Amino acid sequence: MGRLGVAAPRPRPSRQWRLPALAVVVAAGVALLTGGSTSAAPAEDLARQADADLVAEGRALYRTSCVSCHGVDGEGQQTPDGDLRGPSLEQAGPAGAYYQLTTGRMPIGNPNDLPQRKEPAFSPDEIEALLAYVDTLTEGPAVPDVDAEAGDVSRGGELYRLNCQSCHSATGAGGALSYGQAAPPLGPATPTQIGAAVRSGPNPMPRFGPDILSDEELNDIIAYVEYLDQPDDRGGLALGRLGPIPEGFMIWVGGLGVLLVAAFWMGHRRTDAQWVDPVPVDDDPGTRGADAGGNAPLARADDRTTAPGDAGARAGPPDDHAEPPEETP
Repeated sequence: MGRLGVAAPRPRPSRQWRLPALAVVVAAGVALLTGGSTSAAPAEDLARQADADLVAEGRALYRTSCVSCHGVDGEGQQTPDGDLRGPSLEQAGPAGAYYQLTTGRMPIGNPNDLPQRKEPAFSPDEIEALLAYVDTLTEGPAVPDVDAEAGDVSRGGELYRLNCQSCHSATGAGGALSYGQAAPPLGPATPTQIGAAVRSGPNPMPRFGPDILSDEELNDIIAYVEYLDQPDDRGGLALGRLGPIPEGFMIWVGGLGVLLVAAFWMGHRRTDAQWVDPVPVDDDPGTRGADAGGNAPLARADDRTTAPGDAGARAGPPDDHAEPPEETP
């Protein structure tokens, strides 16, 4: 109130804030009516553009590093003699490409060589680009999304012994196969690499699709393989971590086998030794009539009481002073 009792005029709000507020309200209304499509559309466009750029980068890498063996469209390539230079990627898909590229097995200089694990030739970004391009060529399996922590180690052990042990051994150390091939050790493989190998089946490994091994079973196997890499230490030597009793039994059996082989070898050498014929018993006067041990025969009583004139063989040594016998007329 003023000093004269007249009410002072109320200040009017500024109009500067009305326009931005109105714009916000209009934008919110449009977003509610269109379901937010106006803001998602640019994001999708950017994603498609990024995918196209990634595929283009992968195509360029593929045509400089892979096309000579796998063909322009990933259909595979043969030599003029009809030999297979590179297999088709149709069955392998991005999962097979991921396994081969991240383990350094591809690219390979000589198609006749056995692929070996080594440092990858491409960076992670380049591998991602190659996978994006391979995905446009084939309908093979995608890189699986695995979770080893969600797997059951016990059930994974049963599945491993049923499907994997015959090639990769009971401990996952790998093993030799026919035709000069080999199953690699599983210790260096990551869970995703194991899953990609199971789904794609790198030669000569068979493929295990979801109809054979479900995603849960795949996680179980991966969990068991992770356990094999760092198993519970039961003591004893590193003979498969079987424990001191089985390892002692193996050592005992192995030691006994070594002793048997040594005994056989020694007996074999005694048989091969040069044999010296003994002196015939009949030709040695000193041992004539001796027994098998060379002992002279004992004189019999009738040999010591030989009668005179007895012309038998029991006569003693000749007497030089004895008179010659009379001649019979």
